[in-house]
Amino acid sequence: QVQLVESGGGWVPGGGSLTLSCAGQESIGAMAWYRQVPGKQREFVALISRDGNTKYQGSVRGRITIARNEANNIVYLQMNDLQPEDTAVYYCNEPRTDSWGQGTQVTVGT
Repeated sequence: QVQLVESGGGWVPGGGSLTLSCAGQESIGAMAWYRQVPGKQREFVALISRDGNTKYQGSVRGRITIARNEANNIVYLQMNDLQPEDTAVYYCNEPRTDSWGQGTQVTVGT
């Protein structure tokens, strides 16, 4: 397991932006972001491979960018034009070890 710590969540008005960060305590492989709302399954948001290839869920493509800082073991999720339906707890994940962070709440106002 790799310890992962998310930060950067909070409240933002509709149409606003937030950047989430996920810091790993050691070298990380491919990384992903998921989100979950109460009563629903956790859903995939985005993934970035070690060499920078990215994949996005259809509903966020064009509004969300995943990036990584290899030297500091940090993965970012830049989110623009946020909508109320983006409200969720966002989790980072390393698929290689199935490690998860504790989650960070994002709330988008109407």
